[in-house]
Amino acid sequence: MRPEDLPEIRHLHLFRDMTQANFEALMTSSYALNFPQGLEMIRQGDPADFLHIVLEGSVELFARWGGRECTMAMVQPVSTFILAASIRDAPYLMSARTLERARIILIPSSDLRAMFRRDTEFSVSVINELAACYRSVVRNAKTLKLRNSRERVASYLLRQSILAGGVVSYTLPVEKRLLASYLGMTPENLSRTLKALEGDGLKMDGARVIITDRAKLTALAQPDKLIDGPDVAGNENGAGLPSTRL
Repeated sequence: MRPEDLPEIRHLHLFRDMTQANFEALMTSSYALNFPQGLEMIRQGDPADFLHIVLEGSVELFARWGGRECTMAMVQPVSTFILAASIRDAPYLMSARTLERARIILIPSSDLRAMFRRDTEFSVSVINELAACYRSVVRNAKTLKLRNSRERVASYLLRQSILAGGVVSYTLPVEKRLLASYLGMTPENLSRTLKALEGDGLKMDGARVIITDRAKLTALAQPDKLIDGPDVAGNENGAGLPSTRL
């Protein structure tokens, strides 16, 4: 691991409050690997031997069942995945693959669990991280169960605009196929839904989102803090899609 990597890792909520000695001990047992684009790094059902920290590139978390596949989250620098399995010494519930060339820090899960018992502040940070991730999962489940496809797409696109400061135009932060999978749709359904939203104040120009009537789009999306958030403190544990590019 390069010495210049340590400040970025130390700055993460998960590690910033633990003692310096314990942080250094945890980093001593960790190492960095470079992964090529399109590599399946971990597979659901395998033992969670490492906590992963994305320093460069991006990683898709996904799941498979019955011949089908869905995107669960996208992880970008600097953030961790998958903490819960590492702490519980349980199998991964998701697989992970690189969407581009990536540089990843691997922390042995056994060392992570030992540090959880040793460093009180680190333990509190782990609990807070897992709680934030749980709340993100609940919000996503509510979106999938309570909103129809038009409402899900409108809500996501409106929220991206809000996160970018209320802009009326921005570029989608992910490929449409990943967005469709994350929202529980096929790419074809997403395309049809985006076309249908032209009457609700939204137009697409390739990957460019243009809000033509914010009031109409808001009326359709019906933003709700108990679904859309945000919480006062977010998490860095790969529980969503990346934010907007202007």
